[in-house]
Amino acid sequence: MHGLTIGRALLFFSFTFRDEYLPCALVHWLVPGNVPDENTGMWVVQPEFTGNGHRTLSVIHLDCVARAAHLLPIYGTSFIPEDLQFYDSLDVFRAYFVNNVIDHHTHEFLT
Repeated sequence: MHGLTIGRALLFFSFTFRDEYLPCALVHWLVPGNVPDENTGMWVVQPEFTGNGHRTLSVIHLDCVARAAHLLPIYGTSFIPEDLQFYDSLDVFRAYFVNNVIDHHTHEFLT
């Protein structure tokens, strides 16, 4: 993905340090594979976890955010529960396609 990484923003916050305003985000990283998926041409990302199963989290400055990403869940072969809510989708799937064809700007940004 040309050195880019996907981060799921969990919290936006800001603070002032030495009279400098710092807008930040707490992110959970989703790491890409080495090459795009051969069938779709889209990059596949997976949530990153530490060795003991905790989320890999970082605080980043908002200037480090290039743009939003559209993630498509990779469903697998089992049925999706009928009571699954859209707001749980980033917690229940193991991998996601990074949609590079959602619009012209995203396509140019990722290719």
